[in-house]
Amino acid sequence: MNLLKDIGHYFGAADPSQDHREDLLRSLLVMAWMVEARDPYTGGHLWRVSRFSRLLASEMDLPARDVARISLGGFLHDLGKISVPDHILNKKDRLSDEEYAVIKTHPDVGWRMLAGHPLAKLAEAAIRAHHEMPDGKGYPRGLRAGEIPLDARVVGICDAFDAMTSTRPYRRGMPIGKALAIIEAHLGRQFDQVFGERFLALGKDGMLDHIVGHSDEGIPLQECLMCGPTLVLRQGQQAGEPIYCRSCSGEYATTLEAGKLVARPTGKTGRPQDLEPDADNELIARLVQESAHALLA
Repeated sequence: MNLLKDIGHYFGAADPSQDHREDLLRSLLVMAWMVEARDPYTGGHLWRVSRFSRLLASEMDLPARDVARISLGGFLHDLGKISVPDHILNKKDRLSDEEYAVIKTHPDVGWRMLAGHPLAKLAEAAIRAHHEMPDGKGYPRGLRAGEIPLDARVVGICDAFDAMTSTRPYRRGMPIGKALAIIEAHLGRQFDQVFGERFLALGKDGMLDHIVGHSDEGIPLQECLMCGPTLVLRQGQQAGEPIYCRSCSGEYATTLEAGKLVARPTGKTGRPQDLEPDADNELIARLVQESAHALLA
C-alpha cells in the first residue's frame, strides 16, 4: 500500500497537503477519544497507553516512524469498545462468560470501523491484535508469538499494565510493583518476552511513575469522593472552572493550592449538558504534532 497515494486519491489530489493529512490523523484521535468518554473510569487510559507505548518503543531503539505508529496504535486500540453495551462496559461485578464473549469482539469491531479510513493501516495491528498472546490463548484469532505484529506486542503490554494500575468500578488500581510482578510472572505466555523485560526495567527504574494515574503530562487524575480517581483536569484549565464526575455526576470546583490545581466537591450535581463528552482538542493537537512528521512526511 502506498499510503500517500491513497490519501491523495481520497482528496482527489495527487499530492495532498500536510494540513489535510494532519486533519485525517486528528479525526482518528477524536473518534477514539469519544469512544473512551463512554466509560467514566477510563479517563486518560488512551493517553497513558499511548505514552507507555511510545516510551517502550523508544527504549527498544525502533525507528522514529515505528515509534510514532506504535504510539498512535496505543491511542486507537480500543475503538471497537463502541459496540460493547453500557451494562457490560460499566458492570461492577465479574463478567459472565456471555458478557466476556461480547468484550472479545471489540478488536474486530474496531478494525471494521476503521477499515475505510485512509490512515487505517497505521493502526490496524494495534487494534486487531492487542489482546493476542504468545501462548496462543489470546483473542480474537489466537495468534502465537511470532505471528503477533510488533505494534500489538508493545501495546498489549502497556494496555494490560494500565488496566491493572487503574481504578475500575469493582476495585482500586494496583500498586505499580504488583502489576509489574504479574507481567513478569507471565512473560513468554501472556506478554512478549523481549518487550516485557524492557518494560519491567523501565518500571523498576521509576520511568513509568509520571504516567500512571495521570491523564496528561504532569496532571494526575483527581479523586471523586464517591467513585475514586475519575476526575480529569486539562492543560490550561483555570482555577474556578468546574469539572464533573461522569460516573456519579458530582460537581467539583477547581482551586489553586500550593501552586497546583485540585478538585474540591461543591455538593452539587452536573446538568446533562455539563456531562456531555468533549474531546480534549489541545491534547489531541499535541499528539498530532508529535507524530505527524514521522508518519506523514
